[in-house]
Amino acid sequence: MIKFPKPTVEQFFRTYAITNFSVSSDENRLVFSSNLNGKMNLWALDLPDTFPYLFAHHDESNSFIKFDPDNRYVIAGFDKDGDENHQIYAIPSEGGLPQPLITGEPQEKYFLSHLSEDGKRIYYMTSKDNPSFLNARVRNLEDNTDTLLNVGEISPTNLAAVSDKEDAFVFLRSFANTYVTGFVKIGDDTFSLTPDPEKVHVTFEPVFVDEKTIYFVTDYESEYSYVAKYELETKKFTPVLEIENESVESLKWDKANKLFYLTTENGVQDDLYRYDLEANKLEKLTKPVDVIEKLQVTKSGNVYLLGRSATIPHNIFKTSDGKEWNQLTNNRVLGISQEDMVEPEVVSYKSFDGMEIEALLFKAKPENDNGHTIFWPHGGPQASERKFFRSMFQCFLNRGYTIFAPNFRGSTGYGSSFVKLVEQDWGEGPRLDCVAAIEWLFENNITDREKLFLVGGSYGGYMALLLHGRHAEYFKAVVDIFGPSDLFTFVNSVPDHWKPIMDRWLGDPERDKERFVKDSPVTYLDGMVKPMLVIQGAKDPRVVKEESDQIVEKLKNEGRDVEYLLLEDEGHGFSKKENEINVYNRMLEFLEKHQG
Repeated sequence: MIKFPKPTVEQFFRTYAITNFSVSSDENRLVFSSNLNGKMNLWALDLPDTFPYLFAHHDESNSFIKFDPDNRYVIAGFDKDGDENHQIYAIPSEGGLPQPLITGEPQEKYFLSHLSEDGKRIYYMTSKDNPSFLNARVRNLEDNTDTLLNVGEISPTNLAAVSDKEDAFVFLRSFANTYVTGFVKIGDDTFSLTPDPEKVHVTFEPVFVDEKTIYFVTDYESEYSYVAKYELETKKFTPVLEIENESVESLKWDKANKLFYLTTENGVQDDLYRYDLEANKLEKLTKPVDVIEKLQVTKSGNVYLLGRSATIPHNIFKTSDGKEWNQLTNNRVLGISQEDMVEPEVVSYKSFDGMEIEALLFKAKPENDNGHTIFWPHGGPQASERKFFRSMFQCFLNRGYTIFAPNFRGSTGYGSSFVKLVEQDWGEGPRLDCVAAIEWLFENNITDREKLFLVGGSYGGYMALLLHGRHAEYFKAVVDIFGPSDLFTFVNSVPDHWKPIMDRWLGDPERDKERFVKDSPVTYLDGMVKPMLVIQGAKDPRVVKEESDQIVEKLKNEGRDVEYLLLEDEGHGFSKKENEINVYNRMLEFLEKHQG
């Protein structure tokens, strides 16, 4: 019989990313952002046909897609080589080359906030003239006039909702990931959506259901986020809908049928609900994937969903009844069935202080198992590892590596108090949660003490560096993917609109100097004795190139075994398929080299 070789790295990475989508008002066309041809571009489906074709060629990452209500044009946001300085472009209704619409200097940012019902006015945010706090403006497409709507003050301020009459506006002001206040602005008057904006809470997803009522999501005086409303006439705040031990993450309004569609974060997976506003009835719906990344509800009441599961890459689905889902894209791993991939086990362990920590354990199948385990601290840090597809995970599992991913303190999905535990404590509590996880792996015979690798990206890269410096005895080798190496340099190099939130999130380098020293990986150079691979995007605006440059230079000066892979045309991630394949081939070669 014919024998076929083991799947290659390239097979797993020939899956494509779908980062965004939008459906036209007549539902005849769906446009999505994908690296289907190797670089990020816009692709389209002429529904009900599901064969994709190139819609807009630009070779850059996309931040939003919006159809004109009358299908005269599409507007979209693109950056440059991952620099995240997105600007606004217009695309003809039948597709083509994006042309600049609202753009500026390369270092400026322009983001869509709202498109008017008649498609004649674009409300947008810009960093121009106010890079730290942002300004809201409106562009009239008929006469090209451009009007200042709001000047951001105190902290980054974003326009999040506009009433149908365009005379009331909801703004969200961010002081931290866990402290976002909302206010409605009518003329020169402003009103807080929640009773006490001085209390630390989040407010997001505002929706005008009519000219007098705003629904939104908040965790005001609650561990978990819920649906609330604000009545403009009475200035009254009212909690509306709370789901026990689940945080509402998105709120989409079906205006014709007076229904809300809600996604909730429930630990490592999402749930989907439909809420009948008039009947006050909540219904849990089936979902085609474990993690939902975007919902769109059309005028007809159809629901379109972008999501993924541990063994299902990004795909777009449609439902008319909330029960049966039609898969519109067929994104899959080349030559690998879903059954050949690995579903994670959801496990928990007790940390150093008795706190219960949830984690995902991906066990390599016995026929592939090479006996080695990869410890993966996730990025964020206020994010979490979830039951979603990662090409890297399934590829490395196929090569025999078991993977363990803990949701240490600071992770989302476990209540607002848990998320806040990482604030001004990046390197102590979460690090000790990771150490407890490693000991749990040994105690439960998941891996041997001589067969553990450490790999992390972004905050996970920071944690990989810190664990390496302070606990090198646990690991055979370490991979750091764009991780901050020095908190003093990192806090001053983040994007301008991040700087106002850094104090609450990370701390102040002068006031907290002692802690910054203690929690900076660069402090522990003497402990970084294991082989290391460092990966960095040259255009990364979040963790700048210098963060990796400096740790690599210092380690090389000490004579350490360190390899450095710098990608000149990438930012905080890998948007170009050939770069992605190159990165993970290099990682596999590195791990295999250090197995012995």
